[in-house]
Amino acid sequence: MLGGYVVSVLAAGWITLSLAFVSLILAVVIGIAAALARLSRSRVLRVTATLYTSVVRGIPDLVMMLLVFYSLPALLSQAAQDWGYDVYIEFSPFGAGAATLGLIFGAYMAETFRGALMNIPKGQLEAAEAYGLGRFRIFWRILLPQMMRLALPGFTNNWLVLAKATALVSLLGLQDVMFRARGAAEATAKPFTFYLLAGGFYLAITAISLFILSRAAKRYELGVKELAR
Repeated sequence: MLGGYVVSVLAAGWITLSLAFVSLILAVVIGIAAALARLSRSRVLRVTATLYTSVVRGIPDLVMMLLVFYSLPALLSQAAQDWGYDVYIEFSPFGAGAATLGLIFGAYMAETFRGALMNIPKGQLEAAEAYGLGRFRIFWRILLPQMMRLALPGFTNNWLVLAKATALVSLLGLQDVMFRARGAAEATAKPFTFYLLAGGFYLAITAISLFILSRAAKRYELGVKELAR
């Protein structure tokens, strides 16, 4: 009987991983956009991006998640009814969780990417412009590769925190590892066993991620050392 609960908890691992990777993709896209906006010549873009990163980083993750899952659908439903549409808007736990985590960690990624972009020598951009390269090609061929190398340490930290923060989505009803661990703990009266199992799952994600990203960092550094010779 106990083994069945263990299998059930671990089987939910793919939900947790899916949530983490979808949230990461959203966070990277939002982070790059916000970082470029903060370094833009446009005052409107700079102020908007600064306001976004400041506000989002100042609100607790759980509060933000509850606002998106409960308050935002109610607000949208009320707005639709005011316009004469009899609809009820509801978000899925997975969608709301991924969107919220992407929004939250997009703010942290923005600061990581901004710092990396600021460390790229401006002479490279001036040379690229002198060769007649467009903005997109400059970003894709010059800025992005170097930004990812310089941002890798901060990116690693953000990813590890994001992966662990997925446990909060269980409070919205998503049947991930944490949700099933809590259910198994209540059903068997063995909370230590199943919460320890859930902790081991997240620890495994952390260990594997550190191994992969540390290898990636070494490969990047190897290329830089070879170019410097």
